[in-house]
Amino acid sequence: EALQTARNIQTVVLDKTGTITKGKPELTDTVISNQSSVNSDELLRLAASVEKVSEHPLAQAIVDGAQARKIELSQVSDFEAILGHGVSAKVEGRNILIGNLKLMNREKISLGTLEDKSKSLADDGKTPMFIAIDGKAAGIVAVADTVKEDSAEAIKALQGMGIEVVMITGDNRRTAEAIARKVGITRVLAEVLPEDKANNVHQLQAENKKIAMVGDGINDAPALAQADVGLAIGTGTDVAIE
Repeated sequence: EALQTARNIQTVVLDKTGTITKGKPELTDTVISNQSSVNSDELLRLAASVEKVSEHPLAQAIVDGAQARKIELSQVSDFEAILGHGVSAKVEGRNILIGNLKLMNREKISLGTLEDKSKSLADDGKTPMFIAIDGKAAGIVAVADTVKEDSAEAIKALQGMGIEVVMITGDNRRTAEAIARKVGITRVLAEVLPEDKANNVHQLQAENKKIAMVGDGINDAPALAQADVGLAIGTGTDVAIE
């Protein structure tokens, strides 16, 4: 049935992380705020201590980056994951927030020059994460996920068959569009919360299109099920494949 439907596909939706990209992000930058009381190693130590508890792939990149610099991590309490925004926790009696611009705005944290810096990092295809200590902006850690060698070629082949290719990601718009440019995609659905991926596929179907969705992660599973044809990457999670 899936193969029968596949011949009528008009749009292919590609999840960014682990599908277009390798899904193995690496720490690239540590930026200190001009009002921060910590240096870059200290900032990374606090961030990695918190992220050690998180299950997000970007979190692992920060932890690996700290360990590569032989930085000792601290104990964490009161850890909380804030869906689509970031994480919060206590480290050494200090309240640490790590997340995107939405989280900083929600907590009314003034970013000063950090906001412009985050934009230039995003324009390079990196994912910037703001860090606040006790309600004050302290800096940014940025990670990047490299594009798979054959992504651009595969996307070009689909477009050559007259199929529209759309990228979907929870990443911020600037980073998403930088990655999309590298692989020749013009339509980008960015800053999509995990639970909204299936809804975005549904909206594309409302344009009277037959949709194929390609993904690899647990949070892609509902979108894979919603699409007319779901394609799970072989290296993906069992849930997505199921």
